[in-house]
Amino acid sequence: MSDVTAKVVPGKATPRGAYPHVKIVGNQVWVSGTSSRRADDTFAGVETAPDGSVRLDIRAQTRGVIENIGDILRSVNADLSDLVQVTTYLVDMADFAGYNEVYAEFFDYTGPTRTTVAVRELPHPHLLIEMTAVAVRQPDREE
Repeated sequence: MSDVTAKVVPGKATPRGAYPHVKIVGNQVWVSGTSSRRADDTFAGVETAPDGSVRLDIRAQTRGVIENIGDILRSVNADLSDLVQVTTYLVDMADFAGYNEVYAEFFDYTGPTRTTVAVRELPHPHLLIEMTAVAVRQPDREE
């Protein structure tokens, strides 16, 4: 298939495995599992106190994840309004309300379909959330 593109996005955190941030097939876009990890390997929503204790914030992590997905989509001429499906993985369903609150800052009932599941753990102990996404680019915005 000559219309398939896989891309690691410059300026985003490097994937921790052999996979792209995003894969495009025609006008369909798949975003790999995305966290709040920044390019410098720090995480939005993670604060370390002087005594070494760590505070994790689901709201800040959710915002960071959605912003990272937005950046990845923009790198392939798409945006959050092009999303058709989001799958969210939460380490603790007790965080659902905070996640849902921030999610609603970005999307409403006209947004993507969504599935949220609880998982035992994510690839880093500071991660509370990870999301994957599928988008369909508008024909006038294809690369």
